[in-house]
Amino acid sequence: MKAYCIRSDGAVAQLCDVPKPEPGEGQVRVAIKACGLNFADLLMQKGTYQDTPPAPFTLGMEIAGVVDAIGPGVSTLKLGDRIAVYSGQGGLAEFGVFDADRAIPLPGTTRFEDAAAIQIAYGTSHMALDHRARLQPSETLLVTGAAGGVGLTAVEIGKLMGATVIAQARGLEKLAVARAAGADHLIDASEDLRDRVRSLGGADVVYDAIGGDVFKAAFRATNPEGRLLPIGFAGGDVPQIPANHLLVKNLTVIGFYIGGYLKFRPEAVRESFGTLFRWHAEGRINPHISHVLPLDEVAQGMRLLKERKSTGKIVITP
Repeated sequence: MKAYCIRSDGAVAQLCDVPKPEPGEGQVRVAIKACGLNFADLLMQKGTYQDTPPAPFTLGMEIAGVVDAIGPGVSTLKLGDRIAVYSGQGGLAEFGVFDADRAIPLPGTTRFEDAAAIQIAYGTSHMALDHRARLQPSETLLVTGAAGGVGLTAVEIGKLMGATVIAQARGLEKLAVARAAGADHLIDASEDLRDRVRSLGGADVVYDAIGGDVFKAAFRATNPEGRLLPIGFAGGDVPQIPANHLLVKNLTVIGFYIGGYLKFRPEAVRESFGTLFRWHAEGRINPHISHVLPLDEVAQGMRLLKERKSTGKIVITP
């Protein structure tokens, strides 16, 4: 079968011919219909992601497809079941073997492309804003990188939770995407973020996917008792947080990494995903997918992601 893999440490990712895998104890094999791309896939190719597997491995962190074979000890799934799996790896392939206890049943109305686009981006925003930051309907949420894969979902979920949403992104096209997702106020990346947010009353919760100077500006525009979620560092720089300023304004910086929950509280991830798929079936969330590409064009998808030429999600359909 075809898979987009890294054969050895330091090797360039490429489309490979690999054996079709067989499921082991507690596993199922999935005919993969869709796989979402993530910024973490780029980091894995450089070996800088915190959960980069040892080589050889196949890239692709979130998939949707059909159960094709069942290993020993699996009683919760049957052949032909439509499922989604937050796999962490192995998704950019025609088939993949995954632990059955990570599988989430899909409603019959959910497209595979949507299911692949929902898990990490929406799951990150839902758990970060609800479970960790406890965002309230009366509060103001600032989202940086608001047209990106996770930022756009934070805008959408923030509005669902009743907050006033300030969206920051680069350029009119990306800001229009954020507005369509429900943003109340728009700030172009060329503007002074701190001054603009302050003019709108400040932020109670900051959801920052950029890092660097953007985080510093957002930090300075956060209201007393505000909470900041450093979700990612797409700008390349990890900000240093001045602890003395935390004290003065009674601020809280909240660490959140959805992959970590798979290790110590996987039931929280399953519960979140179940909520999100139900919301999707009810028409309350609608993933924005800017590109759908076949497996042999995955390198193009990675370039689009790296050069920030996509909005929302890029989905590969093996």
